[in-house]
Amino acid sequence: MPFLSEKASSAVAAGSTGGYLNPSKIQSGTSVRFALLDDNPLEFFEIWAEASDGSVKPFRFRDDPTPEDISTEFGSDYSRRLNREGTGPEPSKFAIAVPVFNHDAGGVVQVLQVSQKSINREFDSISQMDDYSNLLEWDFVLSKEGNGLNTEYSLRAVPRKKGSQEAINTAWEEAKSGGFDVSRLLSGGNPFKEG
Repeated sequence: MPFLSEKASSAVAAGSTGGYLNPSKIQSGTSVRFALLDDNPLEFFEIWAEASDGSVKPFRFRDDPTPEDISTEFGSDYSRRLNREGTGPEPSKFAIAVPVFNHDAGGVVQVLQVSQKSINREFDSISQMDDYSNLLEWDFVLSKEGNGLNTEYSLRAVPRKKGSQEAINTAWEEAKSGGFDVSRLLSGGNPFKEG
């Protein structure tokens, strides 16, 4: 019998922030288990911008944006964040976003957004192995060690959690019937609902 109730476990789940599973929010030394719900991730380039009040917002582009693309999207309300060294603008980052079923957050549909090259390389490597030809039949465990520039991630495919397929199917059908569309991220929208 688990020490924490299902509600408490969900509240302290690693990397779970609302409707998103963010690898950088996973606590060092922990992992999160999830199932992919789509084997065709949304691919884009992302730049974080800062408003005059200090708030930040991601801007996403289908292709690596030109300075003109960035200027058009930002308008006069946002400016590009500086890189870590403060010597120039932060570069755009290639990223993917894909719907997942997060076993560790009480079995909910979330958006996994990954801009970390090491995780994307591991997804690509796993997807090219014959044993994992259908990624939707497997669970994945994403682990994190370290913080800041010393962060290391590992991703491994594991057998589907016993007895979870029906819950996965139900949660995904509910999300889709509720209007889920991951491509809304490109326009700054909410993938879980229109408007």
